[in-house]
Amino acid sequence: MEDRPDPLMTIGELAERTGVPVRTIRFWSDAAVIPQPARAGNGYRRYDAESVARIDLVRTLRELGLDLATVRKVLLRQVTLGDVVRAHVSALDAEIRTLQTRRAVLWAVSQRNGTSEEMRIMNKLAQLSAAERQQLLDDFVAETFAGLPENGMWEVIAGEMRRLPPQPSAEQVEAWIELAELAGDKDFRARVRQMATAPDPGKPNFDHQVVVDLAGQALDAGIEPGSAQGQEILHRIIDPAMPVMQRQETAAKLETFTDRRVERYWQLIGVLNDKPSFGPAVAPFEWLIAALRG
Repeated sequence: MEDRPDPLMTIGELAERTGVPVRTIRFWSDAAVIPQPARAGNGYRRYDAESVARIDLVRTLRELGLDLATVRKVLLRQVTLGDVVRAHVSALDAEIRTLQTRRAVLWAVSQRNGTSEEMRIMNKLAQLSAAERQQLLDDFVAETFAGLPENGMWEVIAGEMRRLPPQPSAEQVEAWIELAELAGDKDFRARVRQMATAPDPGKPNFDHQVVVDLAGQALDAGIEPGSAQGQEILHRIIDPAMPVMQRQETAAKLETFTDRRVERYWQLIGVLNDKPSFGPAVAPFEWLIAALRG
């Protein structure tokens, strides 16, 4: 016995079989994403099994978020389904990054007990595009280091700032928010420029880690820099025979390059560039400066 072809269906029967509303089937048919159906003698649309398969495919593509124009191109083989899916994955990744950004902003505000105005500003900063972020940092670099020779410390600073991740994590978004606030602060820009234009301090007369360890311990113990005990600790950091004038000069040089906000800046740059974190060192050096002047 020969197989009989599948009977044609009315649009109502097709809707019941596919679970797609009648009005949607009519719309897709008029938009040419499913074949135009045959017409019965009474003018009613009649659909075959191919229409069922096509509707299932269209529904799947639509559920993935593809617009009808793209669906039509796929069905007409003007683009491959693989290309469309890859583009859709990229769009979903962008949406996920946006949600991560919003979450990071809300978390940062909650931690800071921020006002609604602060939240608005922070959200605006976090939502900046990669190009806008780059422009803000380029403006910071241009203003802060204008006219300086193309060598030295400022090149390191500019280079580190320009290596922002194209797809930052939530932690990096929070770091970016704080960094953007710093970069937009005129006093901070002036401070960084002062550092960039300062003469080379030369080789220090002490070991950096020794300062962090000994001066840090003195801070924890509440030892005053100018006290007798403080001066004893100082002489474990520097040569006790260092003349007073040289101590004053060393203190002045250290003060130029000692700033808590600049230290925080470098910590944020580390987060943005996936570098290992480092502990605070400015406070011990502030103690050292005071001890040298004591």
